[in-house]
Order: sequence, then C-alpha cells, then structure tokens
Amino acid sequence: MSQKLLFINPPFTQLNTPYPATAYLKGFLNTQNVFTNQCDLGIEVILALFSSKGLQCLFEKIEAQKTELSENGRRIFNMQTDYIRTIDHVIRFLQEKNRSLAHVICDRRYLPEASRFDQTEDLDWVFGTMGIQDKAKHLATLYLEDLSDLIIEAIDPHFGFSRYAERLSSSASTFNKINESLLSPDSFIDEILIDLLRQKIDHYQPTIVALSVPFPGNLYSALKCGQWIKKHRPEITIIMGGGFPNTELRSLSDSRVFDYVDYITLDDGEAPLLFLLEHLNGKREVSRLKRTFICKNGQVLFQDGASENDIAQAHTGTPDYADLKLDQYLSVIEIANPMHRLWSDGRWNKLTLAHGCYWGRCTFCDTSLDYIKRYEPSTVKHLCDRMEEMIRQTGEIGFHFVDEAAPPALLRSLALEIIRRKLTVVWWTNIRFEKSFTYDLCLLLKESGCIAVSGGLEVASERILAMINKGVSLTKVARVTDNFTRTGIMVHAYLMYGFPTQSAQETIDSLEVVRQLFEAGVVQSGFWHQFAMTAHSPIGLNPQKFKVERETYEAGSFANNDLVHYDSVGCKHELFSEGLRKSLFNYMHDIGFDLSLQDWFDFKVPRTTLARDFIRQAIDSQQIETPSESAQIYWLGGKLTVNYFTKRRKKKSFEMAELSFSNRSEEIVIQLKKPEGSWLEEHLPELSVSNANPTSYNQLKTAFEEQTGGDFLLFWNSPAIITLRENGLIIL
Repeated sequence: MSQKLLFINPPFTQLNTPYPATAYLKGFLNTQNVFTNQCDLGIEVILALFSSKGLQCLFEKIEAQKTELSENGRRIFNMQTDYIRTIDHVIRFLQEKNRSLAHVICDRRYLPEASRFDQTEDLDWVFGTMGIQDKAKHLATLYLEDLSDLIIEAIDPHFGFSRYAERLSSSASTFNKINESLLSPDSFIDEILIDLLRQKIDHYQPTIVALSVPFPGNLYSALKCGQWIKKHRPEITIIMGGGFPNTELRSLSDSRVFDYVDYITLDDGEAPLLFLLEHLNGKREVSRLKRTFICKNGQVLFQDGASENDIAQAHTGTPDYADLKLDQYLSVIEIANPMHRLWSDGRWNKLTLAHGCYWGRCTFCDTSLDYIKRYEPSTVKHLCDRMEEMIRQTGEIGFHFVDEAAPPALLRSLALEIIRRKLTVVWWTNIRFEKSFTYDLCLLLKESGCIAVSGGLEVASERILAMINKGVSLTKVARVTDNFTRTGIMVHAYLMYGFPTQSAQETIDSLEVVRQLFEAGVVQSGFWHQFAMTAHSPIGLNPQKFKVERETYEAGSFANNDLVHYDSVGCKHELFSEGLRKSLFNYMHDIGFDLSLQDWFDFKVPRTTLARDFIRQAIDSQQIETPSESAQIYWLGGKLTVNYFTKRRKKKSFEMAELSFSNRSEEIVIQLKKPEGSWLEEHLPELSVSNANPTSYNQLKTAFEEQTGGDFLLFWNSPAIITLRENGLIIL
C-alpha cells in the first residue's frame, strides 16, 4: 500500500515564518521518493480568527455568553465595528501587501486603541521620524495584542500568538490536566482549528498524519488534532515528534497519550520516520523501529532495535517549503528590541549548519541528549547548494542558521563559498563569544551577508562562567563583541541570573558588565532569563557538585525535564527580576548609564566591585598579534588602479606609487614607495577569494622580502597596509 503522509504544524509558533521541522523532514523524504504534503495550522488559525468574519463570530460569541468584561475588555467590545472594519486591511498590511496603509496607521486615527497603546508616547524616539513602516507595524501589532487580551479574558484563557495552552504542558509530570482539557467541550479556538483540520484531511486524503510539537505551547493543539482524527478518521495513523517530546517525554509511561496518537518519535526524525513508514508498509518489524514509543495492550513500550545509524547531514536533503503559504505570514514588531525584531519581522529560510554543538560542555545545557552531544557539520558545498535551492523555491534570500552555536571554522568556510558564488544573501545565527571571532573573520562574515549574531554571555561573572564551563572570559566577550560591532554586525546577548550559588554581589557585578557593554556600544540587544534546571544537563544529573539541592520526587508518567531545585548558598534570585529587566530596557535605548545600579531596585543591593572602565580597558588593551605562517590572506576590496610618480623633497627624488581602490562607499587611496607599490600591484589579484589556492602569510612574506628586500613585518603594520586591512585585506 502506498502511504500518503501529511505533516502538520499545530498552533502556535511564529507569526512571521513557518517552523522548519516539517520542511526539513519533507526535504529528506524527497530524497527517498516518498511523496508528502505539509500545512501550518498555526498561521491558518490566526488568519481565520483575525478576519472580519472571524471577529464577527468572536464578538457574537462574547455577546451570547454575556461575559462580564473588565473596563479594557468592555472598551474593545464596544469598538467591535471599528475592529471588524479594519482587521482585513491590517492583516494585509502585516503581510506587506498594502504598505501605503502605514500612513493612516501612524496618524493614530485609523486603528481602535485599547490598553496596549498606553505606552506609545515615545514611538518617534524609538523608530525615528523616517521609520513609518516600522512604526506602523508596531502599532498594528499592539492592535492585534489588544484583541488577544479580549480573547484571553472572554473566550479562551489559553490563547497566545506564539504559544497555546503552554501552561498546561510546561512541567506537566502527569497527563491529568491536559487530558481533562482535551475531554472538555471544544473552545472557540478549537472549533476554528478543527474546521481547518477537516478541510486539510478532506483535501489531501492522507493515510498518515505527522504532528510536529517543538514547544509546550504546541502540545494541546497537536493532541486536539489527534483527538478529532481518531474519532472521525480512525484509519489514519498519527505520529508525533519534535522538540517537546525529545526533551520532555523520554520517560513516558502514561498510555492515555495514545488515545490521541499512535507513535511518538524522539530526536532527529529522519531515520525514525523512514523506518516507521517501512513498518507501516509491512517491510520492518516493530522491534526494529528507531527511538519510537508505541502502546501495546495498554502498556507504553519504547522500540529502538534498529541497527542502522541516523541519517548523515549530507543525505538529509534540502528543506522543502512546498504547500506552505509563505506570502500569508505576518511581519510584526512586538517590542523595540533589535534581536526580537529579527525573530518576528520578515520571513527567514531556516537552515542548520551542523548537527549538535561543537562545544557541548555548558553545565546548564542538555548535553546528554542527541541534539546537543552528537556533533556533525555539513560541508559548505552542501550548505550553499541548499541555500541556492531554497532561494529558488521561496524567493527569499534571508537565512536564519538555527544552530545551538555556529562553529567559527565552518562559518569562515561558508562565508568564503558564498562570496565565491557571488550569492546575495542576508543571514544571522547563534554563536559562542570565543576568540576565534577576530576582526578579520567578522569582516569576512559581514561581506558574506551576516547582519547579526546572538550569543550566551549568561552570568557575567568569571567564577560563574567557570562553573558553567562556557569556555569564555569577560575580556574575550568584550573584544569579540567589539569586533562584530566595528564591522557592522549587530550583537545580542543572552543573559542569565539565578545560577546556583550566585550571590547578590555577583548579580550586581554582572549587571555592571552589561551596563558597560551597552555603554561601549559593543552590544545592542539583550535578554535576561532566570536559570532553570533541566533533567538532562550536567547540573541536573549531578546537582550536589554545584551545591544545589534537587527536589526529591518520583518521575512522573508524562513530562520529566524541568526540575525544582533549592539554592541554599546563593541569594534570593527572583528579587532581582524586575530591576534587571528595567535596566536592560533602558540600556538598549542608550538611557540610564549614569544612574547608580541601586536605582533599578526597590531593595538594598551591594555596590559593584568592578571598575567603571573594565570593559573599555579590555577592548583598548587588545594587542596586534603576529599572524601564524599558515594563516591565509584574502583581498575583499575592489580593483586597484596604480599611478607612478616622482616625489621631490630637498633636492632628492623618490619614486612613488599611488594606489586607488573603489569600495562601496568611498575611494581609498594609499601611497607606497615604487618597489612596494609595484609588488602590491602584482600580488594583490592573487589574494582574491575566488583563487583556488589561497596565499599564506608566509608565502606573501617570502615573496615580498625576495622581491623588495624589505622587512615584511614593518610593511604589514605600516599605515598604508593598515588602511587596506580596514577596507578588505583580511587574514584568517
């Protein structure tokens, strides 16, 4: 029997771009000649709800229920005519289909406004007088969030744009509450979801439905889909996989979950899914499945008897976005945070450079799980081939490399290949702030299309960084972020507080480091989150080593990942939450650098022990290192023209060379003695990125000294060559 597989992304993940898991798996199955379809019910539910028809039904339901509303809810309800009249136009604007609407949105007389608009006095300051499109997107986003507040208050307390019923699934050691909700009458949102699901099933007529559940906020809707299929189309096989099962359901034993699905797979889905298809086609015994939960006679069994390895990165295929309605996603701006803007505004092709993490040692991370511990990089040829194919398919040149931490060496090779192929792409990714990211490498990444990086600064304390085993120091972070910023690449820092044994002094000193990084202008975006212990991290597996107590409990029958812990050594971490959040918001807007750190808190905090110029000193103390002999040298600048002339001074003549280079913004002119200029004219073309045999520092040094008789080190550090090094002459 030939199987017809339908991948489903259940509500909700992102508004601006589809979550890539189903596109990855569809791309892999293309290589196996397995025909599949996919849909994103998340964006489709949003579009059905936030439409004139959807809002009409919403307001009618609120009216019929005679729900008692808050003052804000009543205001929104009373303006229902304005919302119904404007919603379709706003959605099209956020889909970037009628950009002229920005003018009337910014006039503040077109959109109905409720409580979300209370903090909009400084929009001109945030977006600038010329940022009309961005300002309008932000206002339109607030408009949608007002409606979301009404939905939560009057219709469905579980609603959220990027997560749905998340509280039910987070830290759910038993299946009881989720099951109770699933067995309750369908909500207004459920009805929309089920209607769309019915349409997809009728249209595609699948024999298998595969549900992707990346986050806790997708679980309820995924199981709701499974519930309807089990009742109305019981002949369809239902598979569930994704990030949530991978981390939360590794010890699953509650058979009630299988009232909604037939199989649950863990970790990379390619091999488990392929072997499941073979099993369903009668070509593989159930005992030879890979990382797959089944339920037999009321007992949950884990089948992992396959002898085959996982699919190599080179053979996973190109992510395939066919069937997904890419022109219908919404480009929103929730808050004025530069990195969050990248997450929510615009559509990005998602691609993975390497499976796993090349570092894989951070003590708070799930280093014992396959998605972290098994490191396997792709080749740059495969990556660029896939990028070109995805551009042809989607029409988008933007890429988000979704690695845990992109390897510097692989990024370097990828950037060179992008430049060699003359690809026009824009990309961003997550990194570690390690010393490999030199100014020259950052310049190369910028030239290849890099616009932003995000990295884990975590706790800005040398002692805690050592406990985390981050492999970086505060001095390195300062210098690396400076390298990125000087080349025009935006830097976002993930910040952590509440790590076990962290004292109030260390928390305040961390805040001072953050203040100085923003004041120095080397970090432009950041986000604080409180430490959470997980079952699969080194600290969760060995808490006593970190002087922390884990709450004693028996493993639940459902989700087991988040762990309750007690830090008897450190400070009361939750007290610092609001002060850290408030200070960071101001620093991101270049405000409050001169305020005492005490001003951000409503309780007594210690004075910082850091010097006020700690970060600036770390940046300014960088020393120019002599390159290794094997380092490769490239010229990224334009074609040169040379003019030889004679310079006279005090009756002496000097033969000189004036070399001119055109970069994208200005003309660069340097002067050298004729022998040096002539040598550079000869050898600079050899340094092109397109040259199949890169020139090493030692080769260049030898050629210079043989031809000119000069000291290459003095030449390399001369003002003229430094000018070139700031404009495209790089050493890697």
